[in-house]
Amino acid sequence: MATSLDADDEALLSATRSKSTAERAAAQRRVFELFRERVLALCIHILGVRDDAHDAVQDTFISVFRGLDGFRGEARLSTWIYQIALREALRHKARRRTSEPLDDAMVAPDQGDPALRREQRERLARALDRLSAEHRTVLSLFALEGLSHREIADVLGVPEGTIWSRVHAARKRLAIELSP
Repeated sequence: MATSLDADDEALLSATRSKSTAERAAAQRRVFELFRERVLALCIHILGVRDDAHDAVQDTFISVFRGLDGFRGEARLSTWIYQIALREALRHKARRRTSEPLDDAMVAPDQGDPALRREQRERLARALDRLSAEHRTVLSLFALEGLSHREIADVLGVPEGTIWSRVHAARKRLAIELSP
């Protein structure tokens, strides 16, 4: 079996499979601490609503901890966790019946004139809200989470070339949504 794990992932994964309950618990805490903020950010960007994102994060880590024993290391640990987070966020989005406005957490913090920044945040939030789930997903993973095209392809299970075209299309669509 070819592995994509680096030494840190190998050590962490090994600790999550330890016979020692204390070592397993400590390793699980470490996994949660390492990935919690990134998973939350991804879920917020996919769902647009902080409360829903927190629910998706909780479900993500339940799935991660249940699945760690079966994780074979064919992808990086972060890629595997992102796949689970994306699946959970999309599941939560599908269950939500109404479209709610995006939280302010979707955009950068205030800088400069507060009234202007608030207007810009609201405009960006409305534009992001009008994007398809596919476009929001690739923009979130690329622009906000900083994943490479290859990493996004691994997370989504599609060819890297597809990610290039999806990111381009998402940027183009966002520009249209932001145009006056």
